[in-house]
Amino acid sequence: MEEQLKLWDELNENKSLREVQNYVNNVNEIRGFNSQEITKTMLLLTEEIGELAKAIRKEATDMAIDVDKKYNYDTIEGEVADVFYVLSCVCNKLNIDIFNCLKEKEKKNISRVWKK
Repeated sequence: MEEQLKLWDELNENKSLREVQNYVNNVNEIRGFNSQEITKTMLLLTEEIGELAKAIRKEATDMAIDVDKKYNYDTIEGEVADVFYVLSCVCNKLNIDIFNCLKEKEKKNISRVWKK
C-alpha cells in the first residue's frame, strides 16, 4: 500500500498522458493485474463503460431508474476514471501509447467532413 500511495502522491496535473499511462502500469504491477489476459481486461473495460452509462443515466437524464439500485454506481466522474484506467490497462497490454494513438487519429480526423 505504501508504494501505491507514493505513486499516487507523485500523480498530478503536470504529468503527461504517457506518465499517467505509466502510472497505471506501475500500479497494476503492484496489484498483480499485469498478467491478466487481454480478453479479461477487455471484458472489464466493457463492464466499466456500462457502469459509466448507468451513472450518466442516473445523474444526467430524466429516465426512470430502479430506486433500490440508484446508489449501486459511482458518480459520473468516478466511472470516467474507471474507464480511463482500464483503457490504459488495455493499451499497456498491447504496447500502445495512448498519446500517439490520439495524435495520429486526430491527424486523420482533421481532414474529415463533419455534418450535423
